Amino acid sequence: MPSVLFVCTANICRSPMAEALLRQALSRRGIERNWQVDSAGTWALEDQSAAEKSQLMMSMRGLNIRAHRSRQVNKSMLAKYDLVLTMEQSHKEALQVEFPELADRIYLLSEMVGSNHDIRDPIGGSNTAFQETAAELESLIDQGFDRIEQLATKPGSKQ
Repeated sequence: MPSVLFVCTANICRSPMAEALLRQALSRRGIERNWQVDSAGTWALEDQSAAEKSQLMMSMRGLNIRAHRSRQVNKSMLAKYDLVLTMEQSHKEALQVEFPELADRIYLLSEMVGSNHDIRDPIGGSNTAFQETAAELESLIDQGFDRIEQLATKPGSKQ
């Protein structure tokens, strides 16, 4: 079963939205039951709800992330996923340095569309900031879906 883990800082804004958006993209293709999609944070406090504005942005897209609870990323968690997609270069670098044996499955989400940029953290921002971040995540996932699928389903991706 292909598996993807999204990673941001606190696991309350960007990564839970990305998780929901990838699930939606998989559902549109009729393959959601065949995939495992989750999220975590590099500095997450355990068991926090998704930010209210993240919940609102997903609700506006017909998605419900109210049940989301934040988790701190760790080695055993990372090892369970074929593909780890980070929101910022600093997340990618930190994970690759701390877990070098898993480095080949860690990418920036923006790399899925041939770019190399951070996705801005909207925490503390306006509804507009959250909307812009949600729209960017949605675009990256939709445009990068083929690359996500390729990397998550490559033979031998998990150790």
